[in-house]
Amino acid sequence: MKTNSQKISVIEKIGYSLGDLAANLVFQTLITYLAYFYTDIYGLKNNHASLIMLSVGLFAAFLFNPIIGAIADRTRSKWGKFRPWILYTSIPLGVMALLAFTTPDFAYKGKVIYAACTYTLLLMLYAANNLPYSALSGVITGDMGERNSISSYRFVAVMFAQFFVQVFMLPIIEFAGGGDKAVGIETVMTWLAIIGTVMLLITFFTTKERIVPSVDQESDLKDDLKDLVKNRPWVIVLSVTILVFVTLALKGGSYVYYFNNYVDEATLATAISPITDFLSSIGMNFFGSDPASAGFGLFNAGGIIFMMVGIALSKKLADKYGKRDVYLYGLLISTLFILIFYFFSPKNVTLMFVSQILHGFFYGITIPLLWAMIADVADYSEWKNNRRATAIIFSAMMVGLKSGLSVGGALVTWILGLYGYINKDAVDVGQKIIQPETVAQGAKMLISIYASIPFLIAVALLIFYEINKSLEVKIEHDLKERRNNI
Repeated sequence: MKTNSQKISVIEKIGYSLGDLAANLVFQTLITYLAYFYTDIYGLKNNHASLIMLSVGLFAAFLFNPIIGAIADRTRSKWGKFRPWILYTSIPLGVMALLAFTTPDFAYKGKVIYAACTYTLLLMLYAANNLPYSALSGVITGDMGERNSISSYRFVAVMFAQFFVQVFMLPIIEFAGGGDKAVGIETVMTWLAIIGTVMLLITFFTTKERIVPSVDQESDLKDDLKDLVKNRPWVIVLSVTILVFVTLALKGGSYVYYFNNYVDEATLATAISPITDFLSSIGMNFFGSDPASAGFGLFNAGGIIFMMVGIALSKKLADKYGKRDVYLYGLLISTLFILIFYFFSPKNVTLMFVSQILHGFFYGITIPLLWAMIADVADYSEWKNNRRATAIIFSAMMVGLKSGLSVGGALVTWILGLYGYINKDAVDVGQKIIQPETVAQGAKMLISIYASIPFLIAVALLIFYEINKSLEVKIEHDLKERRNNI
């Protein structure tokens, strides 16, 4: 195993983090708006939207990710294993992100086919870009302290992307489209595609792969898969990844319905008026057009700001107590502030905002740790088997991520359908949609009880994850000795 200096410059950490900022302009949009886009902008029926998100998502997760992971681990180029993937997929990913949120004037059957095709291609390109990008974090450095630092930079960038998408994007869509959300979302996605492509190119040019497996570590796919099956920390982290992203997709995709159908509009408008008035006075007029959209954005803003505070504390806590314990307790406490939404009435706006802030803070502590734990699992596999298969391990995690995203996103539209949700295509053009009262209850259940269940199961599984602080130190020490002796 050839290694160079394991210390990473601030420029490289920032350059690497921009890749996740770019990816999350796509990913956060999928989590937050895909269900809403399909039902309320594009006009798909709930069951068709659910079917597309679930079937395409699972197909992409179980086909694209393992194939790309296996190929990426065997890629050989002057730029390394993973960086070429970031380079060659940057422009196609931006183009497909735009096309997936475009609303061509097809007949209904054509719209369904177009949605399925563009979503499939988007997920394929996302996997081809983001899986090697994620695996790159495992070969930039073998120093676990530096790896924790990289993760912190990376997920601060993620929070910036999430902040824009969840806070500003919906009001800007309405503002840019002059009330026509189809025009607005195409305008916004055009700019996001351009900005994201530039950021991915910066990532390619500013990063370097330092951990290069020696020839005697080469293995075939069969060996890699055997190692995975016997790797209990990998099995646990995979399961946790699936569960975490089910919840993120479930509650993230449900908030827009929650504000449109459950929260009392008059109470919300009064509560947020000091903020929206101030924003309007400094030129941010797009926040004042619709109380539900403005409230949705500001609600997310509070959570994300305090997520950033949690992220800032994450490395220090993980260095002292170990990733597993910090992740477990952070996830548990954050779940309690999801459950409490079940008890809020439509007029408890202040309590909603406070609970979102506290949830954001404790969940923020966990955000950098999952990906750092996956890199630790790759080290654990090398430590146990003397073979390193970084991308296949990350590809398995991406299977979990995409599976969770697909299941959670599909559950949003499916569960709302069970509560009687009426989509755009079910009414005449120009007719105002009046949802039945049961939809409000469904929206509340989605962001509270239903969203908390996967998190609680994940907490239980983490008890059995064996890579605690002491084992982290031992693995890092042993691998350094092996590499220095080669």
